[in-house]
Amino acid sequence: MSHPSPIISGIRQRCGQCGEGKLYSSYLKLNESCPVCGRDMTAADTADGPAFFVGFGVLLLLAPFLFLLPMSPLPLVPMVIAFIALCAAVIGLCLWLLPVAKGVLLNLQLHHGAEQASFNSEDQN
Repeated sequence: MSHPSPIISGIRQRCGQCGEGKLYSSYLKLNESCPVCGRDMTAADTADGPAFFVGFGVLLLLAPFLFLLPMSPLPLVPMVIAFIALCAAVIGLCLWLLPVAKGVLLNLQLHHGAEQASFNSEDQN
């Protein structure tokens, strides 16, 4: 049986081993194991990676609007409404992309067997 792509499975928020089981029991709370194949999901920890990548990507896309909006010749009320809409877009996009990014990073970590770095004092000679 071939394993599905960890990236595609992460985008679909499914297990990277079977491609069927859900990764999350709620918004960002991981299942301890896959409900279909039983794969251990606690073996990997994405830490702050998904938040960094999502925040960086969203702000990279929307920052030009945040800088150009104050220079626009709009009156005060439409400018405030535009700022509120832009802030809502940033927050909404981040909340929508965060589970996807976490799923992709988790599946990639489990697929490649990534773990924390360890340094041996014997190897540093």
